[in-house]
Amino acid sequence: MPFHVREHHPENGTLLGFWLYLMSDCLIFAVLFIAYAVLGRNFAGGPSGAELFDLPLVALNTGFLLLSSITYGFAMLASQRKKLGTTLVWLAVTGLFGLAFLGLEMYEFVHLIHEGAGPQRSAFLTSFFALVGTHGLHVSFGVIWLVTLMVQLNRHGLTEANTRRLMCLSMFWHFLDVIWIGVFTFVYLMGVLP
Repeated sequence: MPFHVREHHPENGTLLGFWLYLMSDCLIFAVLFIAYAVLGRNFAGGPSGAELFDLPLVALNTGFLLLSSITYGFAMLASQRKKLGTTLVWLAVTGLFGLAFLGLEMYEFVHLIHEGAGPQRSAFLTSFFALVGTHGLHVSFGVIWLVTLMVQLNRHGLTEANTRRLMCLSMFWHFLDVIWIGVFTFVYLMGVLP
């Protein structure tokens, strides 16, 4: 007796799988936050966060990432109304904010390394570069994913598969914002305290 598979893709299977992926990412960032909590005050006679961090620059960078989350929300609203052009415009704005965030983060890293405060200088800086760099790497992959999705949307429109992909990227993008709020508070704001 032959078996016939009627449904190859279970309903909401992709979203469940993506939630599982995000939980594994949560574990990665939890470990990095714990490492920073343990090592974040080990300066080895080197500079501390209070001496290194440029809070206005980091606040501007935080604004870029938070605005990108808002613009992604506008893209999702436009996609629900089946407005492909508007969705693509908001995704492009989101990508520009993401690139601005990455540009400022790279500027900060280059400046710190130029000042002799690279990751090899102290345990504090090693844990700082690991945590902030891992987040930046995630944002980089998010921007690449966003551009790829824009190409797919432009070619195939707001199909069911592309709508599902939009939803997954939305969860990922907002997850990165939540992580960054933790980084901004725990690393930068608390880092400038004596």
